[in-house]
Amino acid sequence: MTAPVFVVEEVPAGPQFVLDGPEGRHAVSVKRLNPGEELVLTDGRGGWAEAVVTAAEGKDRLAVSVTGVFEEPEPDVRITVVQALPKGDRGEVAVETMTETGVDAVVPWQASRCITQWRGERGAKSLAKWRATARESGKQSRRVRFPEVAEALSTKQVAALLAQADLAMVLHEDRDTASEALATAPLPEKGSVVLVVGPEGGVSPEELAAFAEAGARPYRLGRSVLRTSTAGTAATAVLLARTGRWA
Repeated sequence: MTAPVFVVEEVPAGPQFVLDGPEGRHAVSVKRLNPGEELVLTDGRGGWAEAVVTAAEGKDRLAVSVTGVFEEPEPDVRITVVQALPKGDRGEVAVETMTETGVDAVVPWQASRCITQWRGERGAKSLAKWRATARESGKQSRRVRFPEVAEALSTKQVAALLAQADLAMVLHEDRDTASEALATAPLPEKGSVVLVVGPEGGVSPEELAAFAEAGARPYRLGRSVLRTSTAGTAATAVLLARTGRWA
């Protein structure tokens, strides 16, 4: 089994380090790590260190010996998914599975056909949940570079994001609208790919027109129509496999 991952503010240069606070409590009281066991310390931004437990102190302090410090480079092709707001906890499900799959950034989108509305305190709490989910899913999937979760954007703001991408894409289930499959779309060797996933009610004609004006083309995943909470994960998997990051 691979070593468990714990998040730190700054990756220790070594040789000795004490993991405390919530992460230390999780390591000592939940994972019950013992002397001699290996773990990974990461800042979630690509920096990470290999370490070995030397002692557990109380219920929330773990003394470790750092054996190596590393930096994971930025990917050549960076994948961002613009995720329309799903109902209930499906947003966290989408962020969780996209993080596990390997997405680089998630952008919440307040599409016109979204039932869920992020306003005021509710919006702040929902965004905090998405970010916490990305962090915990990053740890669970042994990532050392966690996906960024941006502030929620309007359709106009999403169009501006698409205009800056090296490749801008919109998932669409209609074969007449999206004649090209995502699995065969030409991908850049380097740069940013931004993919829009619409709500359950679909991307409106007005939104599709705005995204087309920004340079985004519609693509389809396959014969079946996926839920908004799973489409981004499936699309991310297709793109990552084609960029070679799953090789």
